[in-house]
Amino acid sequence: MGNIFKDLAIKYHTGSLLIKLIFINIAVFLIVRLTGVVLTLSGTDINPLLSYLQLPSNLSILAWRPWTLVSYMFLQYDLLHILFNMLWLYWFGQLFLHFFSEKQMGGLYILGGLSGAGLYLLAYNLIPWFSSTYGVLLGSSAAVLAIVIATAVYAPDFKISLLFFGAVSLKYIALITVLLDAISITSQNAGGHIAHLGGAMLGFIFAYRWKQGKDITRFINTLIDKIVVLFKPRPKIKIKYRRPESDMEYRTRKQKETEDIDAILDKIKRSGYSALTTEEKTIRCKQKIKRSEWAGYVLLI
Repeated sequence: MGNIFKDLAIKYHTGSLLIKLIFINIAVFLIVRLTGVVLTLSGTDINPLLSYLQLPSNLSILAWRPWTLVSYMFLQYDLLHILFNMLWLYWFGQLFLHFFSEKQMGGLYILGGLSGAGLYLLAYNLIPWFSSTYGVLLGSSAAVLAIVIATAVYAPDFKISLLFFGAVSLKYIALITVLLDAISITSQNAGGHIAHLGGAMLGFIFAYRWKQGKDITRFINTLIDKIVVLFKPRPKIKIKYRRPESDMEYRTRKQKETEDIDAILDKIKRSGYSALTTEEKTIRCKQKIKRSEWAGYVLLI
């Protein structure tokens, strides 16, 4: 069992950002589900962990749980939900990385999730049909769809093979996905489909602006880098304080060095350089370096 966790840790640390995103989503899913199982067996039907990670539509509750704007996009509770989201993320994440960088994918994932959350909150607080309903939002679908649509807009004619359909251009996959979400915003999972559209909109804007030479993920990546630096442990620097030499100590040290050099030179005259000990050779070498530095200084003057 220990080896399994060790192997997973190695794969996480050595894997790409795409692999890290998938690992994080799966880890959150397992923690929340296992917590729910334990609580259910103990006679509690409410999972507080789920409540504190999903995004509430009520702005008063959101004001006390602002972190849910980010946490919800890493939270899935149903097995099929996380399965399909991670498959989409893996397939289209690999395609995305053919055209863009890992940093852009990470930034787009966050921005897509925030865009989905924003559209969801606007709909549930401004549109009368939704405003009378209290809802919660969870799932990485909006973030994943931002990556899907960005890839399709940037490379619309790129084809992938689908079971039963053969080679299909990305533009048709993107179009059908958006249309299905649009006609489903009055369904039971209205909030989810609205968030999908928010993520899709952000993905479109990213690809469109990128073609114009602008990267809209730059600012969010800069912000993330600054946050990471704040929490990154800094190397400990050892500072040694040394008392400055007095004039007497300096003269004594220089006299000792001169005597040592004179003794080494006499030994070389008598027995040759090979007769020197390792320590004497080191002292001799240092003396040569000092003389060469002094000579160079004289030449510069």
